[in-house]
Amino acid sequence: MKVTNLWSRGTLICGVLLLSIPTYLTAQSDSAANDAVAAINIEEMTLSQIADDIRSGKVTSAAITQAYLDRISAIDDSGPMLNAVIATMPDALQQAAQADADLAAGNIHGPLHGVPILLKDNIEAKGNVPTTAGSLALINNITNRDAPLVEGLRKAGAVILGKANLSQWANIRSNNSTSGWSSVGGLVKNPYALDRNACGSSSGSGAAAAASLAAGTVGTETDGSVICPAAINGIVGIKPTVGLVSRRHIVPISHSQDTAGPMARTVRDAAIMLSAMAGSDAGDPATKDADKWRGDFSAGLDGTALQGLRIVVPRDRLGSNAEQIAMFDAMLSKMRDAGATIIDAKDTMTGYDGLGEAEFFVLLTELKSDMEAYLKSLPKGLVEHKILADLIAFNKANADRELQHFGQEIFDQAQATGGTDDPRYAAARQKSLDLAGRKGIDGLLSLYNADIIVQLSNGPAWLSTLGKGDNFVGPSASNWAAVAGYPHVTVPMGYINGLPVGISFIGRKWHDYNVIQAAYAYEQLTKVRKAPSYKASITISE
Repeated sequence: MKVTNLWSRGTLICGVLLLSIPTYLTAQSDSAANDAVAAINIEEMTLSQIADDIRSGKVTSAAITQAYLDRISAIDDSGPMLNAVIATMPDALQQAAQADADLAAGNIHGPLHGVPILLKDNIEAKGNVPTTAGSLALINNITNRDAPLVEGLRKAGAVILGKANLSQWANIRSNNSTSGWSSVGGLVKNPYALDRNACGSSSGSGAAAAASLAAGTVGTETDGSVICPAAINGIVGIKPTVGLVSRRHIVPISHSQDTAGPMARTVRDAAIMLSAMAGSDAGDPATKDADKWRGDFSAGLDGTALQGLRIVVPRDRLGSNAEQIAMFDAMLSKMRDAGATIIDAKDTMTGYDGLGEAEFFVLLTELKSDMEAYLKSLPKGLVEHKILADLIAFNKANADRELQHFGQEIFDQAQATGGTDDPRYAAARQKSLDLAGRKGIDGLLSLYNADIIVQLSNGPAWLSTLGKGDNFVGPSASNWAAVAGYPHVTVPMGYINGLPVGISFIGRKWHDYNVIQAAYAYEQLTKVRKAPSYKASITISE
């Protein structure tokens, strides 16, 4: 299993802080434990099934946790070597043993009792493992504090199994970044074709959930970073309304658009996780209304939600891949047969000039201020960097490791912004909200008297080419919901030459449950997900 040794505090030589990358040791379980785990086939086991089996006494949390640790060793550290997991928590088995003891005493904490969950490594969790955002600049960032969403998962009974790899700094450092690469964890591989990209920035969370390295994973999104890796890795991803889940103790990009979201192999599993993660937090003003909208998002998921549902489809946002569009239309037909009304919308690409530029200006401005606030919130003595300029300087001083594949021009652009008091910032944010929210999602739903928008999530995975950026293929459904902060769920739609593609469900602000209901009903109608094949390569025409 993957365990961390002591993290080096670094050595100051000639004015440059030289940091050691953590080494991972392989620990062998005793033969009796291995024999017990061998009887548990966790591949493709749903979170719900695992939770039920633990509660019924069919299996222990300790055995399930050990099985996942062994699978990480076999699939992530060797074999296909997915690089999806940066570290496992040294106390994961102790957490599981405590869950078993509590269950034996009649104390069931919640629907995730004893269930192992992986966190993206920009989310803080108690334990002797740092939160790095994939950068050596945060290699000593062992805060020993839980993000509120992690507190929620623990209260629901979850075992925090470890940290998932990610695109360094959540893909906000360079325009030429390769999704899934970090200097701490290396490059995440897509489990369906190892030379293909896992998308980002929640690359490790997506690949790990697809490869059954945990019962479920948590990702974060600013624009597409839950939806894209979920769709490209053939799993479910929920990007909730911004403010439903607290962002405190998460390495930030933008307080306007950042949110964490659950990633799992089924809609129900992701909904169970979201129920534990959601809630108001005095430390995050955006969540002030969260308690009004939170609840059990898995309740009442019976597959009938498509009946009478009015679905609008932005027909001109589907891209040009004929096979993918035909697959999408076949799924629309299934939903129509299940009682939904399908409405085609046209001319949805005009009238949005300047949205991308406005969003980017907001992200640059907030990155500078929000990163400073995060760095200054860290416990004293862990990290010497206090502002974005410090991170830029660190990258230059450690360019052979931090800047080896691409630069940091986005960091430089963010550093040059004038702060949130700049009147251009407020104007850009208002323009973003107007175009993506009022005119985009709300406008389209109102114009067609529709309940939900359905789109292609994105195209299939592209070849990973370190240093050459990402070669995104096909459409993306992420932008409007990300900028407006509205709920978005992707569900597996099918496969193109063995590579997964997803279908997206998007709704109004705070209507997360309605979107989840529709996504669940679609999933039950189609059930197309297949386990990954770990092929070395897949050749397709692009």
